[in-house]
Amino acid sequence: MKILIVLTYYRPHISGLTIYAERLARAFAVRGHEVTVLTSQFKKDLPREELCDGVRIIRVPVWFRLSKGVIMPQFGLIANRLVAKTDVIQLHLPQFDAAGISFRGRLLRKPTVITYHCDLQLPPGLFNRFANSAVTFMNRLTALFTHRIVTYTRDYAENSAYLKQYLSKLKVIPPPVVLPEVTQSEITDFARQHNPQGRHPVIGMATRFATEKGVETLIRALPEVLKRFPDTLVQFVGTYKKVIGEEQYFERLKPEIDRFQASGHWQFLGELDPKQMAMFYPNLDVLTVPSLNSTEAFGLVQIEAMMNGIPCVTSNLPGVRKPVQNHGMGEIFPIGDAQAMAQSLIRVLESKTVKTDKFGFSCYRPDDIAQQYEELFSEIMHTI
Repeated sequence: MKILIVLTYYRPHISGLTIYAERLARAFAVRGHEVTVLTSQFKKDLPREELCDGVRIIRVPVWFRLSKGVIMPQFGLIANRLVAKTDVIQLHLPQFDAAGISFRGRLLRKPTVITYHCDLQLPPGLFNRFANSAVTFMNRLTALFTHRIVTYTRDYAENSAYLKQYLSKLKVIPPPVVLPEVTQSEITDFARQHNPQGRHPVIGMATRFATEKGVETLIRALPEVLKRFPDTLVQFVGTYKKVIGEEQYFERLKPEIDRFQASGHWQFLGELDPKQMAMFYPNLDVLTVPSLNSTEAFGLVQIEAMMNGIPCVTSNLPGVRKPVQNHGMGEIFPIGDAQAMAQSLIRVLESKTVKTDKFGFSCYRPDDIAQQYEELFSEIMHTI
């Protein structure tokens, strides 16, 4: 089967969406499909076309950026050619250009599936309000033309302003989650390198430094945690400097973070590759996902941490709360409530036993997820 996957950003850009797309694309390729990814050339030094892990990547030149989006005048022409040659189309939303692809798919009777990752909420500002409205409108057009919509959880879909309009098209498929195997010596070496003083407990956060990720909630909660655990270390993994649209947010919180860094309670590890992430999780005592709104729909990092026996403390957002609810590893606290977050962290850190649910994690295997998509594509083929 020829599968066309379309999304605005792909590797080396790092986000939950790009990690999901990359894992699924690789799984399709391993299962014998001809996979093409159509995406943006968001950095000029990226190759226009390359083959990576059996996946053909085609990048469209970017003329300029608008907020967190990109303008690609050649996108339509390239998409026309690729859609005509493909068998099925998978679109990752939110994405401004998806409506045109889904319309082409409908016209040419190509099974077209949306994978909806999260609602879009850009930072405040007149232009961003316009951009939000424009992308929302285009996403609605995409849903109109597409055959089915995939989401991570029913919980998120029923609370999403976008998805709850299209429940009849909905298909719930868990996200693909996999980490490289690492040795105990590699895990120990990682700890020696990044926590040479052996500070304990270690609270992990793995995300972009962005307003909606709730970094500020963790900062407000940390002093209370330090009263109970004076040697606590926060390790933040992910992009934190010059995140598009988040520069002011970082500068506002930087003085408080600087104080925590100076006293040895906060550490930025930057971006880690998959193998480094596999070494990062076992060195944690807890992972936290304090996200604030529906721009977070699940939190793949929760499953990655739990697979390593690490509990999670997460905000009570639809979809985001499901890993803790489903696997019983951690606690859920009210959205944006720093005091409640602190108490949840303290209770989890004080607990001597952590429930492990390794059997339940088999549902996230990329090969199984790819098979569920294949079955969905086949189902659509028999109805159009």
